[in-house]
Amino acid sequence: MKKSRLWLVMIGVFACFSLVAAACGSDDDSGDSGESSDETTPSGDDAALTGMKGTTPLVDLPDEFKDRMLEVDPELVDFNYGAEAYDAVIVTALAAEAAKTDGAAAGDAINSVTRDGEKCTTYADCLALVQAGTDIDYDGASGPLDFSGNGEPTQASYGVLEFGTEGCDETKECIDDGKTAFVTATAPESADVDQVPVTSTREGDGTLVVGSLLPETGSLAFLGPPEFAGVNLAIQEINEAGGVLGKDASHIQGDSGDTENGVAPGTVDSLLSQNVDVIVGAASSSVSLSVIDKIVNAGVIMFSPANTSKKFSDYEDKGLYFRNAPSDILQGGVLADTIIGDGYSNVYILALNDDYGTGLAEDLTTALEGGGATVVGQSIYDPKATDFSAEVEDAKAEDPDAIALIGFDESSRILTTMIEQGVGPQDVAVYGVDGNMGNAMAKNFEDGA
Repeated sequence: MKKSRLWLVMIGVFACFSLVAAACGSDDDSGDSGESSDETTPSGDDAALTGMKGTTPLVDLPDEFKDRMLEVDPELVDFNYGAEAYDAVIVTALAAEAAKTDGAAAGDAINSVTRDGEKCTTYADCLALVQAGTDIDYDGASGPLDFSGNGEPTQASYGVLEFGTEGCDETKECIDDGKTAFVTATAPESADVDQVPVTSTREGDGTLVVGSLLPETGSLAFLGPPEFAGVNLAIQEINEAGGVLGKDASHIQGDSGDTENGVAPGTVDSLLSQNVDVIVGAASSSVSLSVIDKIVNAGVIMFSPANTSKKFSDYEDKGLYFRNAPSDILQGGVLADTIIGDGYSNVYILALNDDYGTGLAEDLTTALEGGGATVVGQSIYDPKATDFSAEVEDAKAEDPDAIALIGFDESSRILTTMIEQGVGPQDVAVYGVDGNMGNAMAKNFEDGA
């Protein structure tokens, strides 16, 4: 499959060309998959988002890794955060080997196996080095990692994508490979902090058990398949290379749901009762914040492949929380550089009211103003609202030359309103971020986007 199609499901802001209600699926937040409804989309309407841009944490994955993912789950239509989920398991397994335990003390080795040692890129090669007593620097499928002492990457790859000039054709190819630019973002030097020590004394039993807290249901359910596939691929390759501490690792799959259905706490209780050593997840920052204390207080490692809220950078986590998705501090800078680089200087921000939305809005504002642009206004909206006319009217009244939209699946309805009020992408430059990945988009493209 072509990269443009594989990544399409990932970039919700572009898929939100559902300015015609049926084009992007229903507004139902249940997360259940629906049928594609292209036949109800008037020809050419999708081109109303032509030229719209967005940024997202995105690695230019090699076909070889994609093929390995597809062997685990042949039904995958994208690889969103799959590499990050894969690396979360690999890094934890290598740390357990380095620490010679699957207990909480393995957390003390997680940061160190990602930097300042001998480079290695596969579990088998890294395992051999660790067993020989060599300090390693694992560069994974999701990037170089290079964790700071607080357990987050100091550099990351982003994709800057642009909606196709011809709209979407019958194969739903809306983003051309040639319009995807990959950029590397580096955290400020101040973000590379000292090691946060593990304070838990939970002992291991010699067998690494990985629990996953990833979305099977809820508004981010479309992210689940590649993330679960990443975890399962890592477990498979770890065991093929000899396991961890001489034993096979195992995976217990769990649903994170979202903040609306409240599934996560129950899933965490179930995983902890089964003596997991690490919980991979959640995808949502808000969901992770709702369960992080329960996990780390139990002495269990928590490793998210997708959390980006900067709240985690200095969270009191007993040295047991990690993530290989970059902080929104980095994404705010990448998006600001993109907007300013395109020649825009008066920006209005529309952001959903949650930890992700408000945090990224703050980082984007800082980066825009630092680059010489002006934030002419901001609306923090309720994502559960049924009407966004007032927020869009406020944006229009400030006469911006660019609008940044930070949202999830409600972005499709906001874009519809923007177009109706004459501030859509054909009238004002519009930019989005990875958070615009909505379940409505995933529904429409599940058949091969």
